[in-house]
Amino acid sequence: MSSETLNKVFIDVEIDEPAKSDIKLATELEEVCPVGIFKATEAGTEIQVPALDECVLCNLCIETAPAGSIRIIKLYEQ
Repeated sequence: MSSETLNKVFIDVEIDEPAKSDIKLATELEEVCPVGIFKATEAGTEIQVPALDECVLCNLCIETAPAGSIRIIKLYEQ
């Protein structure tokens, strides 16, 4: 089992294009996430995999991004 798999025990996050490559949105997501799941880069949003299981399901990322462009997948419900 890879270390990335071990870090995705409870949730995973998916971001659709073009939201993922939107640099302004990347900055907003990095600022709004209380646990540091999102990192703004020159290419857009990068998911910080080790932080995924710190998600508190606050939905601030979903409220910040365009409707339907971010999905939080609850792995424990699958």
